[in-house]
Amino acid sequence: MKIYIDGEYYAKEDAKISVFDHGLLYGDGVFEGIRVYHSRVFKLREHIERLYFSAKAILLNIPMSEEAMIAAVVDACRQNQLENGYIRLIVTRGAGSLGLSPNSCKHPSVIIIANEIQLYPRELYEKGMEIITAATSRNLVNAINPAIKSLNYLNNILAKIEASHAGCEEAIMLNSDGFVAECTGDNLFILHHGVIYTPPLSSGALHGITRGTVMDLAREAGYTVEERNLTRYDLYIAQECFLTGSGAEIVPVVKIDRRVIGEGAPGKVTRELDERYRALTKVSGEPI
Repeated sequence: MKIYIDGEYYAKEDAKISVFDHGLLYGDGVFEGIRVYHSRVFKLREHIERLYFSAKAILLNIPMSEEAMIAAVVDACRQNQLENGYIRLIVTRGAGSLGLSPNSCKHPSVIIIANEIQLYPRELYEKGMEIITAATSRNLVNAINPAIKSLNYLNNILAKIEASHAGCEEAIMLNSDGFVAECTGDNLFILHHGVIYTPPLSSGALHGITRGTVMDLAREAGYTVEERNLTRYDLYIAQECFLTGSGAEIVPVVKIDRRVIGEGAPGKVTRELDERYRALTKVSGEPI
């Protein structure tokens, strides 16, 4: 494996950053997770745009243009002969002092890891996933805005630990008002009376690239899609539930907090959207 760091490639065992990098010391940086299908980087430009938006929100100047970043991502895939897999694109504040101030960080670092991925066991896509509601609340929007895909993921990690302790792969995170925000690494959708609902971004949901893609596909298929504040009650009485994410793709959920969702099996709408999504990944993306 070859890891891209600031314009150079390193073997996995030689790929290193400074222990004084603010990304390591304080989670000061941004990242994207991007999928590769059939030698095409899926939704690459959308991911790059979100990366730069996140960086702008935290006053981090990425030391290369968006077009140069796109070219670097594609080249990293070529260097690793990646036909199907996952890209982790990271921009850190760079090395500085032990103090919180980012003023000592003069040179932000760009890291690109292109590798294979298997986020969830295959059987969960076939039989459906069981999830719980975490006690850990989503970060306040006016504290660390979830729209910023930052390296500081401790909030999500704590909820992920709760899921693991409960024997589950994922957990739902509620915001401070008790409404559903998202899961620890995925956006959430439900189907109720033929309408597809997902939490609004204002609830604390990430502006997911896969989320937006699935919403478009659902509308093209004739479904009504609405962003609405959801409570756990709304989830419990849903006909179907599924999660979306670049790494996860589309994952059916069949049980929430021990309540069976629908008929306890992946639903028809979830299956249809999954088929449409997989068909899109075969023909769309930046060629490698």
